[in-house]
Amino acid sequence: MPNSDAAFEGSIPVIYERYLSPLLFEPYAVDIAQRIAPLAPRRLLETAAGTGVVTRELERVLGEDTVITATDLNQAMIDVATTTRGSGHATWTQCDAMALPFDGDSFDLVACQFGVMFFPERTRAYQEVARVLASDGAFIFTVWDRLAVNEVTRIIADALTARYPEDPPSFFERVPFGYFDVDLIRSQLIESGFSEVAAETVILPSRADAALDAAIGVCQGTPVRAEIESREADGLQAATDDAARALVARFGTDRLESTMQAITLTARL
Repeated sequence: MPNSDAAFEGSIPVIYERYLSPLLFEPYAVDIAQRIAPLAPRRLLETAAGTGVVTRELERVLGEDTVITATDLNQAMIDVATTTRGSGHATWTQCDAMALPFDGDSFDLVACQFGVMFFPERTRAYQEVARVLASDGAFIFTVWDRLAVNEVTRIIADALTARYPEDPPSFFERVPFGYFDVDLIRSQLIESGFSEVAAETVILPSRADAALDAAIGVCQGTPVRAEIESREADGLQAATDDAARALVARFGTDRLESTMQAITLTARL
């Protein structure tokens, strides 16, 4: 995996938080927090926490009785998270999910929303989760299902392919929408020390105030931005406009309303 695939830096974190969070991440943040709340963990670790979309929801539903430690590889994402989360009580740490700086048996629950797809060595990351989990703990995480069933991003990917037919950007299918084989994920978890793995497909609404908002979020607030700029140095806005026009052709000029599909997994030791 190229280093740029996990690079959320420059203006990306701010755009990610403003445009992508409501489009893609906030609905699943509510969903995963609702799954975690009944478990009432006392010590919770979140990996690949990004700009804190899930973190904020966990703070809301769990309250201050739960000690929440949120982590991310990219300090720029943490910087945005800590300036937008208000009076949240989570503690933030910059670290690599494949080398967690915590002792064994440190957490009752580990959560990760749409992060494991970015880990270069997923089995190593899962082994780290197993190491820091209490013996009766749980690992709850979400991955995107295939690109074909995630309409908004698929339309944008198709628009970028049309703009760069000789060398289409491949980030979407390689990384965020490229890790949906439940049998593979289950086998990697078991190899890493987990014994029980449950998976559930979750379909939720995907909404934006306008097509351009969605296009900006996906084209400029993710690492596909680097793929666009490597193909056309001054083409980012034009590519974004192409994506917006494709979305308007499908959804019209009013508020964008679609659906998205992911897989939520719960693993226990």
